[in-house]
Amino acid sequence: MDKNLLGVSCAYKKDGSIYYRSSITYRQKHISLGSYPAADTAHAAYLEGSTLLFGIQPALTDYSSKSSLPFEKWVCLTNFRDNNIYFSTPIYIRKKYFDYFLSPEEILKFDMDDLFYYSSHKIMRRGRHFFVADYGMQVNIMSRYGIKNYAVKDRDYRFVNGDDMDFRYENIEIINIYHGVTRKDTQKGVRYVAKIHINGNYTIGAYTTDIEAAIAYNKAIDILQKAGINRQFSPNYLENLSPSAYADIYTKLHISKKITDYLRV
Repeated sequence: MDKNLLGVSCAYKKDGSIYYRSSITYRQKHISLGSYPAADTAHAAYLEGSTLLFGIQPALTDYSSKSSLPFEKWVCLTNFRDNNIYFSTPIYIRKKYFDYFLSPEEILKFDMDDLFYYSSHKIMRRGRHFFVADYGMQVNIMSRYGIKNYAVKDRDYRFVNGDDMDFRYENIEIINIYHGVTRKDTQKGVRYVAKIHINGNYTIGAYTTDIEAAIAYNKAIDILQKAGINRQFSPNYLENLSPSAYADIYTKLHISKKITDYLRV
């Protein structure tokens, strides 16, 4: 290999084939710039990293699809240069929050309280489903806000400023936290409607509080399962309610005859 190709080292795969690693040192930190099939490509990545850190110091928005560096690495280096801290994930720190770059056009916003978590957890996506790998499991990032996997945007939660890429805590309003429960604003005030899906959606009832509606949903599950409905329903868990308080509400709740008489219909 040409010794003039700075920042490039040769490596071997298990099958004996050669590939090339690119790296750079900045502020006494040795940083990998990635692996490449050709030495000149690895060297080009090194030169681009040098320009980013030591040269004309282009901005985040100056990234080009023709760049030798992967976009994620461009973000990591730029943040290290501007904010004096290196992350292995594509984070750029702002004054009161940080950006997490999925691509040059797709940018998630998070509060600084989440910096430690996302600096060590890479965000992946499947459509509008954003998740991280945590202890070998795929964890939906919405769970950090108490939002369940089955939750529906604008029914169970909403983004206050209308930006569904802005995950700062003040921008996420939870409307419904329980399964099968929907908040309804009526002329008589707020009501919480509980529904359950059997073969289609069945209304269990409308209740004064979301806790009552959540327990009504659980009661409907019990009624249906005792009647022989063999489905895997997901009951609501009410962690701040004592067993006696739960039982008292459970006993008093009225359940629609469409549920109690389901098998007779």
